Amino acid sequence: MSRALMVQGTASNAGKSILVTALCRIFRQDGYRVAPFKAQNMSLNAYVTADGGEIGRAQGVQAEAAGTSATVDMNPVLLKPKGDSVAQVIIHGRPVGDFTAQGYREDCLSRAWQAVRESYARLSKDYDVIVIEGAGSPAEVNLREKDIANMRVAALAEAPVLLVADIDRGGVFAQVVGTLALLLPEEAARVRGVVINKFRGDLAILTPGLRFLEEKTGRPVLGVLPFLPDLGVAAEDSVSLGAGFFRPDAALDIAVVRLPRIANFDDFDPLLAEPDVSLRFVSHPRCVGQPDLLILPGTKNTVADLRWLCATGWVAVLRERAAAGLPLLGICGGYQMLGRELQDPGGLEDTAGVHVGLGLLDVVTVFRPGKVTVRRVGFVSGAGMLAPLAGEKVSGYEIHAGETFRGAGAAPIFTLEVPSGTAAEGAVAGAVWGTYLHGLFEADGFRRRYLNLLRRRRGLPPVDYGVSFARLKEECFDRLAAAVREHLNLREIYRWLGL
Repeated sequence: MSRALMVQGTASNAGKSILVTALCRIFRQDGYRVAPFKAQNMSLNAYVTADGGEIGRAQGVQAEAAGTSATVDMNPVLLKPKGDSVAQVIIHGRPVGDFTAQGYREDCLSRAWQAVRESYARLSKDYDVIVIEGAGSPAEVNLREKDIANMRVAALAEAPVLLVADIDRGGVFAQVVGTLALLLPEEAARVRGVVINKFRGDLAILTPGLRFLEEKTGRPVLGVLPFLPDLGVAAEDSVSLGAGFFRPDAALDIAVVRLPRIANFDDFDPLLAEPDVSLRFVSHPRCVGQPDLLILPGTKNTVADLRWLCATGWVAVLRERAAAGLPLLGICGGYQMLGRELQDPGGLEDTAGVHVGLGLLDVVTVFRPGKVTVRRVGFVSGAGMLAPLAGEKVSGYEIHAGETFRGAGAAPIFTLEVPSGTAAEGAVAGAVWGTYLHGLFEADGFRRRYLNLLRRRRGLPPVDYGVSFARLKEECFDRLAAAVREHLNLREIYRWLGL
């Protein structure tokens, strides 16, 4: 029988995902078979498992930290918002439909909870320790009756709860005391300790407040974790998405259009591993400047974000870049936007009909029922700006609705392995290119060689810093674990678990 520990937060972005990642690494380092678990996640950053299932990106990363393969059981229910009141519901890695919040609660919740129970039962047979992540706050009293993410899961797993509070946003004492006050007595009894997260300053000044918390709540403060910028660990969702990482002396300036429904923005983390790259997320076209590469990222609602581009003045900027022969990349939904039109006869993505695209690539996307979620490997075919990279190996994953068809005015970018042999993927015309491959820049050779193409356009010589993104991720997990070991009372947590 596995042992379980649950990490809950006083609010979203309190640091639950990062702490679970660290604990997964720590338990692994200490010789235990450990798995992450998040019963229900709401996120637009997704991860594709080896068997083609879709889960939250954070659980995929936590599995990497734990040294195990991610499975759909680690995040049995994933909610992907498509707008302010509708989300796609994914259960055990497969979409089951789009629901309003009320519709989900009435028509789908019992099925979702059954999936949670089944997944936890399977994980508990295969692992020594399960580190469970809550969602939002357990003190959302309006959601308590239908909860399948917080205290109901703690009860299922018979798990002690570690409550995390974010001191960086202020009001940390009210966060902790208020959260505990709003819990039912049997729920509050599960909270065994408190962690203060994102602290910067003099611990001696905070110490009286820590004593107050312990006296007021009757629970120990098990740690004060420091503010840890630039962790290099993928963020769960756009709540934590900042302005990017500006390096004033970087040779290359890369800008990403910050779409309202941006998804899988961690596609660009590998670019930041290269010392000559400065990366910016830009919301308004007046702030774009003249980047060496402009990227249209993935989105959960391509048509809605295409309308946003039109309404905010981005279309003129994008077309001017293309006309000037400046590099422009679209990934997934961004790729679809670059095409001539998006056909949605059944109204699956948005209102039914034909939506005019940016017209920068000779491709047409047709939305039909179904969704592609698959890992890919292949190589650069060699056309347009990417011709010098012909033969370079690539890998990544597809996660999208719709099928895109190339016209005569665009050439494929990649040749990918498929069950029947190989297939052409993506489209390129000059310096404008688009692809469905997420995680593309994790391939070290492809990333560095493409950046050197950008350098050449500026008259700069090629460089190779020898960056291994896979090794860098492992080092980041180890640094995170070391920081948490230093500041968290792990002996007490191990005592809770009987380890």
